[in-house]
Amino acid sequence: MFSKKMSRRKFMTLSAMAAASYSLDWTRIASCEAALGPKEAYPVVVIGAGLGGLCCGAYLARQGFPVTVVEQHSVPGGYATSFDRDRGRFSFEVSLHGTSLRSSVPARILQDIGVWDKIDLVDLPEIYRLKTPRVDLSVPPQDPAEYIRRVAAYFPEEAEGIQGFVEEMMGLSDEVTAYDQSSDFSKTFFKVLFPLLYRRMWRVRHQSLDDMLNDHVKDPAVREILAGLWGYYGLPPSQLSGFFYANATGGYLKNGSFYIRQRSQDLSLAMAAAVEEAGGEVIYDAPVERILIDKGTAAGVVLADGRELPARSVVSNASALATFERMLPPRAVPEEFLGRLRSFRPSISTFIVWLGLNREIKDHVSAYSTHVATGRGIEADYRAAVEGDIEKVGFSVTTYDKLFPGYSTPGTSTVMLLCLSGYGPWERFETDYRAGRKSAYNEEKQRWADILVRRAAKEVIPGLTEMIAVREAATPLTNWRYTGNTRGAIYGFEQSMDNAYMNRIDNRTPVRGLYLTGAWGNPGGGFEGALRSGAKTFALLLDDWRSG
Repeated sequence: MFSKKMSRRKFMTLSAMAAASYSLDWTRIASCEAALGPKEAYPVVVIGAGLGGLCCGAYLARQGFPVTVVEQHSVPGGYATSFDRDRGRFSFEVSLHGTSLRSSVPARILQDIGVWDKIDLVDLPEIYRLKTPRVDLSVPPQDPAEYIRRVAAYFPEEAEGIQGFVEEMMGLSDEVTAYDQSSDFSKTFFKVLFPLLYRRMWRVRHQSLDDMLNDHVKDPAVREILAGLWGYYGLPPSQLSGFFYANATGGYLKNGSFYIRQRSQDLSLAMAAAVEEAGGEVIYDAPVERILIDKGTAAGVVLADGRELPARSVVSNASALATFERMLPPRAVPEEFLGRLRSFRPSISTFIVWLGLNREIKDHVSAYSTHVATGRGIEADYRAAVEGDIEKVGFSVTTYDKLFPGYSTPGTSTVMLLCLSGYGPWERFETDYRAGRKSAYNEEKQRWADILVRRAAKEVIPGLTEMIAVREAATPLTNWRYTGNTRGAIYGFEQSMDNAYMNRIDNRTPVRGLYLTGAWGNPGGGFEGALRSGAKTFALLLDDWRSG
């Protein structure tokens, strides 16, 4: 019944939706490789050793293609890194709280590139704890029914809607998994039947998280609880893709959440090793100055030290805005594409305080990661983050020693305080920061850190201030410094309604031979998103090489 009435626009929508979830078809890949001839003729340069770039590079290297990953930092991983203070007494995690890497697609990707058996995933004791003036709720791992029960205990009059919303998320996540596991042939053949085969995915395609919540519950307080992970995705429910939130959160509820022992840096180092062990190269402390263009096609890169690395194709794991606005020559990019790119907003950034404590506190803190909401509502908390109102923003407190014995050295503890932060409050320091003049910047950074420590002591860890042996803080400018991400973005482009799911920017770009991967591309940010993006870009490269 669809074939006669389906418009071209609707069919294109289905095509885009089909591309939103992606898993590798190795039969198709083998066919592509067989048609290419000598693999030495297909050298690739990957800009950036974030998880997306490392993933794409590892796939290429393991299939025998020459690949060089160039990274501006001295270590691989982007935000999946760690750093030491006090002569190694404390080792701080840069970003990771919890990840769904054990679910089917990311686990399969890590198996494909030979990394799965080299990392150790630790179950989180709870997905998170949400603390508001009215509610103190611990979200259990791998037990959606118990989660429903706990939320409904606070809001019995909304019990039916709570159950309906959680079941909607779980069902949608199941549909995505089923779609991922289907073959390329079935995805193509049954494309016109997508609305029937994947009803939940189709139903939410144009819905924000707010829209999804409206379908089930009305009480603003319960809506805030059900949207409790909004900060993980960087937008409030009114702006956040309902599909993106539901798929990711449904996966957390169903499969649990995990941490990488000892730190997320272990994953990044294992992925970089996978590139090198398969014959590829990873070069550190090597910022890319520009991308070479020959007859309209990407032909390699020039590093800041003047070295040229020729390539058949270039993959950028760097900021998409930096890639197209700074690294490419004038008029190399169609104005229409640049206009679309500039219409997307970089995601929000973070303000983080890392604390090394002089005593062990894991038995005196009730949860691994506590999210503190102000009770003024998510939209108000989001505005406070964007505007830099550190006294009113929501924040999280993560006590890493709750994960496993030996996370910290004996007699100490490791804690992270984190809040979302817009770039705007820090933009006034940018010029001086880049020039190395940081006195005013440091004063403001310390003011924010003092306030966040005080609030964490009041809400989560009494006596926190007196326990601090080491304190370090990072702002959106710090994020920019170490990752090169425009405006210190932590998720690439926002997962907004015009750039998420079936509308997400493509990893294939208008510049022939130039591709995106990682958080700025498709499907977007997060550890799992970056891995999926790397796998997808690898497959796109092979498809395009075969077609000439």
